[in-house]
Amino acid sequence: MSTETLEFQAEARQLLQLMVHSIYSNKDIFLRELVSNASDALDKLRLAALTDDALTAEDLHIEIEVDAEARTLTVRDNGIGMARDEVVALIGTIAKSGTAELLNKLKESKDKESAELIGQFGVGFYSTFMVADRVTLLTRRAGEEIGTRWESAGEGTYTIEEDPDAAPGTSVTVHLRPKDEEDALYDYTDEWKIKEIIKRYSDFISFPIRLVKPEGDPETLNSMKALWARPRSQVSDEEYHEFYRHISHDWTDPLEIIQMRAEGTFEYEALLFIPARAPHDLFQRDGRRGIQLYVKRVFIMEDSRELIPDYLRFVKGVVDAADLSLNISREILQQDRHIQMIRRRLAKKVLSTIKDLMGKEPEKYATFWREFGRAVKEGLLGEAEDQKAILDVSSFATTADDKPTTLSGYVSRMKEGQDEIYFMTGESRAQVENSPHMEAFKAKGYEVLLLTDPVDEIWVEAVPEYEGKKLQSIARGTVELDEDEKPSQEKTGEFAPLLTWLGETLEEVKEVRLSTRLTTSPACLVSDANDITPTLEKMYKAMGQDVPPVKRILELNPDHPLVTALREAHTGRADDPALPETAELLYGTALLAEGGDLADPARFAKLLADRLARTI
Repeated sequence: MSTETLEFQAEARQLLQLMVHSIYSNKDIFLRELVSNASDALDKLRLAALTDDALTAEDLHIEIEVDAEARTLTVRDNGIGMARDEVVALIGTIAKSGTAELLNKLKESKDKESAELIGQFGVGFYSTFMVADRVTLLTRRAGEEIGTRWESAGEGTYTIEEDPDAAPGTSVTVHLRPKDEEDALYDYTDEWKIKEIIKRYSDFISFPIRLVKPEGDPETLNSMKALWARPRSQVSDEEYHEFYRHISHDWTDPLEIIQMRAEGTFEYEALLFIPARAPHDLFQRDGRRGIQLYVKRVFIMEDSRELIPDYLRFVKGVVDAADLSLNISREILQQDRHIQMIRRRLAKKVLSTIKDLMGKEPEKYATFWREFGRAVKEGLLGEAEDQKAILDVSSFATTADDKPTTLSGYVSRMKEGQDEIYFMTGESRAQVENSPHMEAFKAKGYEVLLLTDPVDEIWVEAVPEYEGKKLQSIARGTVELDEDEKPSQEKTGEFAPLLTWLGETLEEVKEVRLSTRLTTSPACLVSDANDITPTLEKMYKAMGQDVPPVKRILELNPDHPLVTALREAHTGRADDPALPETAELLYGTALLAEGGDLADPARFAKLLADRLARTI
């Protein structure tokens, strides 16, 4: 048959123009796509040979050959090959669903994003025109006698003809454009560059990728060691550790290895690692994430943030999907659904592994929680369905012991009739333990959780209860540990004038009342049940957010000598000019006792010095 010149289908022409003229930052992926296509062709031949005795699948491999003088790079496989009609259908036209969306994405995306769209949509063969003046394809379908030769300069037309000398399989020869470093166009005839690309993108493809050399035997470029595809029993710990170091750049052995496989309508494999130490950028917004995405062992993405929730961002590893809608015949929504499914399953598996460590290897768990607990607790701010699983693997400092406790452990130790899980937030354990708010709880033996991470201030608002027990801050609202110890009506009546006067004198407070939570301190400040805490207020301000000032409640200990003396002084000499100063000092000491900041420290110091001078 003579040579025919045909036109590309309209949308294919648009795509070719975008490939040639758009400014892609990562042109290396053309070789990844050619190798991936070759690997698919080998897979198809291997499967076809299982049911067709006329076909053989021996020594399946991929070859890469370069000619520096002619400036060509050829990728060759001995796979299934294509017939003439398949060449026209697969390369000459792309009239399939998703194409229009692909073109819009390519037009709208910026430089960095564009580089990933090729892999995302599997444009594959078309990506060669980013680096080529001309592309020649020679193919022969397994079992047929006549091959097909296809050629195009990517300018709207292509030629196609029969070739009786074509070998079984497919070879693609890329006639390379001149090197241009400003355009990120490297010399793809350089051996080092080819090795770099294969190592990065195609190292784990299951067929050997051989670099053909002018002299000597071909050199196999890929390791073919996809550890995630091998049973755990066949892989040594040292192999896992070496692979972890390779993908994480962390020279410490991982704390735990997680391997999983999903089969059925959507198949994927995953090999995950929990590090033994937190990376320095764990809490940086642009910190590096650890999940790499492969599709059929072809590397697609380094930092796949969609594959695992942000609160598990420290997890390293790979996910290898059998089919992630990487061709343009699939809708992008399919990808989203599959990605979300993987994300949920990976998170569930990681959390269950952490729970196993908690029960079976407490030392490992203690290391994990020390390094990553703060990050994990961020997940409590997300979906409600994740909260229970996260709370089950969380541990917290407690007044009951020097060692952290789980919430289930706390609940098991609750006093009879206790309906709430008591906690207090603060900047340090020492500050919280010495707070006046703790006095009655210590006296009566109630356990209190000591929450000192910044995220604790936020997640306690998002988690209403655990196993039916409400979480209650001991520094907010009212506390009634013992019904019999409420201030009597008589005592309330005695202090009523003082409480009213203090409320009028101290502009900083919204209310003054008698306390049931104090045993040794004269006063403390508490937040109303629905108000934000002072620590959270400071956090918002540090982030540049305007937060209206929140007035708090001043609680007095009616049995403290200072408070009783102040009541007597107010009753006997309400017009004494020293009384407002005493009220100010009382408020200031309450604020300092909980670790708060005085609005005017110099004035407070002067008042205190003057008062001390008068007592000497």
